[in-house]
Amino acid sequence: MGGDQVQEAVGHALTLLRTAVDRDWEGTKAGRLEWSCRETAVHIASTHLAYAGQLAGRATEAWVPFELVMDDGTDTADVLDVIGTTGTLLAATVRTTPRDVRAFHPYPFRAADREGFAAMGVTEVLLHTHDIAEGLGLPYEPPADLCQDVLTRLFPNVRPGPEPWPTLLWATGRRDLPGRAPVTEWRWSNALVIPAERLALHAITPAAAADLAAGGTGGFDWIEGGPAEGTRVGAGMLVKLYETGMLRAEWGMYALVGAEDGRALGALGFHSAPDEEGRTEIGYDLVEGARGHGYMTEALRTLADWARGREDVRSLFAVVDKGNAASQGVVTRAGFQQVSDDGEQLAYALGLRS
Repeated sequence: MGGDQVQEAVGHALTLLRTAVDRDWEGTKAGRLEWSCRETAVHIASTHLAYAGQLAGRATEAWVPFELVMDDGTDTADVLDVIGTTGTLLAATVRTTPRDVRAFHPYPFRAADREGFAAMGVTEVLLHTHDIAEGLGLPYEPPADLCQDVLTRLFPNVRPGPEPWPTLLWATGRRDLPGRAPVTEWRWSNALVIPAERLALHAITPAAAADLAAGGTGGFDWIEGGPAEGTRVGAGMLVKLYETGMLRAEWGMYALVGAEDGRALGALGFHSAPDEEGRTEIGYDLVEGARGHGYMTEALRTLADWARGREDVRSLFAVVDKGNAASQGVVTRAGFQQVSDDGEQLAYALGLRS
């Protein structure tokens, strides 16, 4: 997800909207929104400018304090030109922003990277073009791959439907979907990043997991030999959770990314969200060249500390092959205690609260 997708979404939308510049945009309500079609169009341009500003300014604590104001006398055709301009600005900013940069966005973890801002920019175009088109009585259906991209990056907890566009409209409260309850409140979810000392734990989106499971990189720059087979297996498990609607993104899988060089060297994560007793199991895997340096112990401690701040988890478990002394050392150094031995595997537990 990057600048190309932003420009594709904008170009597709403008091709349709420019056929209706002679309509009454100011006096026509945009679909189910309270805004007029003109206000909604200005909003699209404003969000693209804001997203570009966040990334370009490396804002980390709040929104950069500026806004887009149209000159007096700006007609509908000019407003659409501004959408094209701000879309190009966002696309260019996404393309030139380093992979590791994260800028402020309030939902849900107060930060997003370049892919997140690109995905949000695309989503603004898709949804609000739909709103305008609905108000003006225009037929609109964006490219299915763009809808799929934003669903797998910003809506990881939404079970996929038969078609991505109706699913995205349902997930954002814009239409009904057979067999699912109406959506009255929604938020998109940018991927969580948990900082450690020498590492950062980057949540793996369903899009990245699908790529990893299929033999790709998941969008990460890996050290030589990576990703390891265990990471690909774990990614496949995450994809299955997503496809069944059982994924809770923060209780998924994380790539271990080096703080200095930005290269991935392993992965760890949860097998599922905590059960009714607040218990969840973890698994992990390191590229062979990264072993023996304490990276996984650091990552596991970091993840456990993050989990302690959550009210829905009480204990973490890990199952290790009896012959895997290195892995046993990892969980032990992270504070886990052995709780069972079935002759082939050892189970370890870490209580987070009483």
